Amino acid sequence: MNSNRKTLNNQIMKQAASDAFKKFHPRIMAKNPVMFVVEIGFVITLVLSIFPTLFGKGESALYNAGVSFILFLTILFANFAEALAEGRGKAQADSLKKTKQDTKATLLLPTGTTKLVSSTDLRKGDVVIVEANELIPSDGEVIQGVASVDESAITGESAPVIKESGGDFSSVTGGTRVVSDRIKVKITTNSGESFLDRMIGLVEGAKRQKTPNEIALNTLLVSLTLIFLIVCTTLVPISSYVNATVPIATLIALLVCLIPTTIGGLLSAIGIAGMDRVTQFNVIAMSGKAVEAAGDINTIILDKTGTITHGNRMAASFIMINKVSKEELNSIALHTSLHDETPEGRSIVELAKKLGVPREEFKIEGSHGVEFKAETRMSGTDFNTGRVVRKGAVEAIKQFVLEQGGSIPSDLDMRTKQIAIEGGTPLAVSEGNRIVGLIYLKDTVKPGMKERFEELRRMGIKTVMCTGDNPLTAATIAKEAGVDEFIAEAKPEDKIAVIKKEQSEGKLVAMTGDGTNDAPALAQADVGIAMNSGTIAAKEAANMVDLDSNPTKIIEVVSIGKQLLMTRGALTTFSIANDVAKYFAIIPAMFMLAIPQMQSLNIMRLATPESAILSALIFNAVIIPLLIPLAMKGVKYVPMSATKLLNRNLFIYGLGGIIAPFFGIKVIDLLLTLLHVA
Repeated sequence: MNSNRKTLNNQIMKQAASDAFKKFHPRIMAKNPVMFVVEIGFVITLVLSIFPTLFGKGESALYNAGVSFILFLTILFANFAEALAEGRGKAQADSLKKTKQDTKATLLLPTGTTKLVSSTDLRKGDVVIVEANELIPSDGEVIQGVASVDESAITGESAPVIKESGGDFSSVTGGTRVVSDRIKVKITTNSGESFLDRMIGLVEGAKRQKTPNEIALNTLLVSLTLIFLIVCTTLVPISSYVNATVPIATLIALLVCLIPTTIGGLLSAIGIAGMDRVTQFNVIAMSGKAVEAAGDINTIILDKTGTITHGNRMAASFIMINKVSKEELNSIALHTSLHDETPEGRSIVELAKKLGVPREEFKIEGSHGVEFKAETRMSGTDFNTGRVVRKGAVEAIKQFVLEQGGSIPSDLDMRTKQIAIEGGTPLAVSEGNRIVGLIYLKDTVKPGMKERFEELRRMGIKTVMCTGDNPLTAATIAKEAGVDEFIAEAKPEDKIAVIKKEQSEGKLVAMTGDGTNDAPALAQADVGIAMNSGTIAAKEAANMVDLDSNPTKIIEVVSIGKQLLMTRGALTTFSIANDVAKYFAIIPAMFMLAIPQMQSLNIMRLATPESAILSALIFNAVIIPLLIPLAMKGVKYVPMSATKLLNRNLFIYGLGGIIAPFFGIKVIDLLLTLLHVA
């Protein structure tokens, strides 16, 4: 999934050319009503080129054949555009399929023994052991141990990442390789339902559904086609009234030139290419709707830990409170984390070792751990002797101690504020009903965040940071990162509340996160982007997954979403504007002999009625392959106001769509005249 790889090659081009012919099947063409009308016209003119007197008129077989051939090319070019877009996605899917292979897994049985089984036999809930140089057999979560994992087969990033039990970096993906150490993994998906399986299906387009915007535009195109079909049909009685005979092939040519064939031929390719461009940035979009919604985003909600910051908060120091001795605090802080397997908990244990806490204090016999919960916002250890030690958010520990009949030390708030001002996270430590100290946790903002958020601001997008930290810590991180707003001491329901508030004001909201507690908010947001390094729950709730786990990738996603909408709008404008020039080419040619006054509308001074019609048809056909690169690459997005953007695109694609056919049709007419084709 390397974003720098070459996305088009000879093999893809050859396959697309082959698939373009297969798409001539009426059942496939019927899915695109505009091009289906062109195909019906092709069949009729083909029959007329073989039987020119079929309808009792002596029409030129050569002229009918010429129209038929040009219509054939029009359909072929449109099919090629779609096949090319699909081919690029299939090429990516093929590379992913090479990663997905049937591997052997060491299954841990309930009896404690192990058994070698096929990865396809694994089921959700199974526990496997994966050692160095072994492939992880399926998606899961590390429940024991720490290991370096090579995820290059999926992310394209050669540097291995650390995966460990607890926290938000425990998720592992099937097909990745353990580089060092040994981990115990709990399988979270059944065979055929893994993240890699879903990626393959989405990338190759097997599950691509048309977006609401695409459906609406398709409805418009069908409506225009029906209108022009009625117009062309009424030309038959009108022409007979003025004693003019309009050949059937000419009527079909007029219809094909007037209906929006350009955008009709490229519409599907634009949608496929839009999702493909997201994939180029190592982001897997679960639907085209999510990509489109990203283009209209007004607000982005970002989780702090692991998203804006590195997320590896480590214990930097123990701070004494209320005249507690240094040795006593070190021992109690250690005891709060004896059963804590999270990175933070292990860092507290490591700090206690460095500070010289006696070895016998590290024994866990006679105690059991109390896990952290979002509701309580604390964790700790209960001893069989009745001794209770806790660590957690300062306000949570305060309430806990007061409920136990204790009191709050006078210097607690001052020490807490000092840590927060320095950008750290304070955890209060208690024993029984007394608070004995603080643990100073340090986290750092990821580089380049301030510049990226400034770029989002220029795009008119508001950024809001949500964090469970206290207001002072949150304010310090928010200022350093450069976000517009922040919400401190946020619980999962608070994140959902702020998303709903923004949505109630008519805004589209994006959310990035990586933890299980982010999952509800990711599901509520219009665009939810989960980090690949995050938990399975987060990835399942989101409608996009960032394989590089880079939260600033939202900028690229938003740009691609805007680019997709702009490309579709620009080519629609260009296609409809084209019809104006084609009108001046074909209408005078149809009635010039019967109504000489129509010559005044022949402003392009086209040589003959036949050359005028063929020139317009040829231009209508060749413009499709000429626009394929633009459909695949997309219209370049530059941050500016909506008014300026609209005016710019109307000038380029509206005015350009009118002018280009005048020159193109005239040049083709001159060539046909020189070649004596018409």
